[in-house]
Amino acid sequence: MDMEGKKRFPLREAYAFAAENGMGEQVDEIRDMEIEWDRGYTSSVRRGRLIRLFDARDLMTQFIARHWPFGSTPLGEAERRRCLRIGDDYDGFLSGKLPDERAENDMIESESLEFALEAHLRDFLAKNLGHIEPGLRLYQAEGKSGVEFSIDGGRIDILAIDASGRYVVIELKLSHGRNKALGQLLYYMGWVDSNLGNGPCRGIIIANDIAEELAIAVSRVSGVTLHRYKMNFSVERAGASTA
Repeated sequence: MDMEGKKRFPLREAYAFAAENGMGEQVDEIRDMEIEWDRGYTSSVRRGRLIRLFDARDLMTQFIARHWPFGSTPLGEAERRRCLRIGDDYDGFLSGKLPDERAENDMIESESLEFALEAHLRDFLAKNLGHIEPGLRLYQAEGKSGVEFSIDGGRIDILAIDASGRYVVIELKLSHGRNKALGQLLYYMGWVDSNLGNGPCRGIIIANDIAEELAIAVSRVSGVTLHRYKMNFSVERAGASTA
């Protein structure tokens, strides 16, 4: 499946998936909704309804694996939150409650900044893997790079090889090292062992804020380590003064 072509939550596949899992009545209601309000986003309202339905039935992970691999990426998670937020706004509209537009814009800008910073951090680390561990190098083979390495059901932030020749799966979490980061990492590690061999591979989660729950969970998993990063910003003069 072409992940680049499935950045938006895919409605057609979601309708079919819901019907296959005994939710035909709910699908008909969502598809036939008459959405009339002071904003657009009619498709996003439907997407939000379906995402909420899948979450309630614990089917979202299965849907992502089968039909929407992009959903497992940070930008895919942002798309899910966006659709849910628009769905909540529509519910508020129906009940006479208007959304706080300024708060919504602030949230969107914050998410955009977070993803931009995460991309910069990923690209910096990919070029400077020695900052993480001496002897670590980026995976390169058959024209494929270890940056945003595509696999079945997602993308690995950085796939590297250590000094002993073992694969190292590196996942970045800009805001919080949430518990689900570990489950995602373990799936990626399992995929690498099954498809690339030379296992068992190692895993690294890099985050600015590491939750105590995540640290406790990782302490019980062999081959996974946590790293905390610190960002330093500087401003330099770009040209000579004309004064």
